[in-house]
Amino acid sequence: FRECSVDRHTGILEYNREKIVIGLNIGSLTVVGSGLEIRQMHRERLTIIGQIEGHQALPENIKTTKYEHVIPLLAAVEESEEIDGLLLLLNTVGGDIEAGLAIAELIAGMKKPVSLVLGGGHSIGIPLAVSAKKSLIVPTASMTVHPVRMTGLVVGAPQTYQYFNQIQEQIVNFVTKNSHISREDFLRYMMATDEIATDVGTVLYGEEAVSSGLMDAIGSLSDALSLLHRQIE
Repeated sequence: FRECSVDRHTGILEYNREKIVIGLNIGSLTVVGSGLEIRQMHRERLTIIGQIEGHQALPENIKTTKYEHVIPLLAAVEESEEIDGLLLLLNTVGGDIEAGLAIAELIAGMKKPVSLVLGGGHSIGIPLAVSAKKSLIVPTASMTVHPVRMTGLVVGAPQTYQYFNQIQEQIVNFVTKNSHISREDFLRYMMATDEIATDVGTVLYGEEAVSSGLMDAIGSLSDALSLLHRQIE
């Protein structure tokens, strides 16, 4: 078949060009083929959890959000005439820098109202947390700001440092553009050496994340929904 419609689904469980798994109230539906895509999506919520998976697949025992699943869904939400706004629920330890920054850029560029509630956003989760039109953080949530890092083989050459510095500049520019924190304060949090025992950086909690300018306000799920509905109206 060339097209199928599924009513009363509970969300997308897996999405790629060869297989789409759709959650249902009584189980799931798997569609297998080639060149598959979702053209419309009639749900208003997208949840991002775990570690953002980029170009390398992570082990099966690690919860991940795959960027190749999220990016097409964001495009479908923006294009759909039946969706008026988007609620993002974010709880992530970070992950692939390019993938996370790509998702953040897409969210920030959406014309539709986007409201976000943060349960936890660390590392590359910081750009994701500030990408929405209105970003709320629950009182107990934390945000870890630290310099760019890489695991695995690293070539000890000046070009490597320049590459790290360029990536870090992109993150700093995005965060300061899409939030109210100053560049000086963000870099100070990022380079702090007296906050984390075995690392460089700073952990910000609810109220401090708001007072620093990273997040817009303290709030819960109901507050984010109210903000979203007001933006839509």
